[in-house]
Amino acid sequence: MGSLKSAPMTFLDKLAAAQQKNGSLLCVGLDPEPARFPGGYKDDAASIYDFCARIVDATADLVIAFKPQIAYFAAHRAEAQLEKLMEHMRRNAPHVPVILDAKRGDIGSTAEQYAIEAFDRYGADAVTLSPFMGFDSVAPYLKHEGKGAFLLCRTSNPGGADLQGQRLADIEGQPFLYEHVAKLAQGPWNLNGQLGLVVGATYPAEIERVRELAPTVPLLIPGVGAQGGDAVATVRAGWRADAPIVVNSSRAIIYASSGEDFADAAKNAARTMRDTLEAAKAS
Repeated sequence: MGSLKSAPMTFLDKLAAAQQKNGSLLCVGLDPEPARFPGGYKDDAASIYDFCARIVDATADLVIAFKPQIAYFAAHRAEAQLEKLMEHMRRNAPHVPVILDAKRGDIGSTAEQYAIEAFDRYGADAVTLSPFMGFDSVAPYLKHEGKGAFLLCRTSNPGGADLQGQRLADIEGQPFLYEHVAKLAQGPWNLNGQLGLVVGATYPAEIERVRELAPTVPLLIPGVGAQGGDAVATVRAGWRADAPIVVNSSRAIIYASSGEDFADAAKNAARTMRDTLEAAKAS
């Protein structure tokens, strides 16, 4: 008898496995800015892959995920370097899921193309999306079995309140818009358990509210580190034993040093942040 093939791991499977293996809630954001590169890499856009690959190799045993931000690559005509980096992560850190931070938000055939870009061209495990155009802007991504999609919900920027903090008068209870998005992601939009939510670390009270409304979906929480979010408050607000959180830090880790020791400095900064987040689970 032939052996039965096991089903491929879903994004949520990979997330849980990485959390267990690395004992981590930390996601390292890969936002390469050549002007901030150290030493011989400085101002050299052709070195984006080399810089990011060294960050990945230094931190792969300390993270729950990596999150490359596509704009930082596209702005420097470095999409080919991003493809190479995604291959590098699959080869050298296969246990760590990769979230492509693209914040796409279109509909129909255009959204289908964006989904192909994220999941087929780049091979991402998950992608960030804007839900402003409704479920039509989300559905094409859910056709990709096992992949994840994080919907912008309550973002870390002050201007997020311009829309996310407005009440919806036509819905019972007049929820804030971000609360409505959280309910949709927990409920009717989450057809195959593929959705998560983006909630900024700068608003721990809103993280707690989102977790109340969406008790089981993963939360991607940017804003810790350079943006001033409090790591301990973030974990207390969002972490539950049966509901993952992915706490992102980018600049505070990848630019921990401007010298030739940048990879070692990134590793040390990632270890410190990981340990801080882990300790907060018990506080």
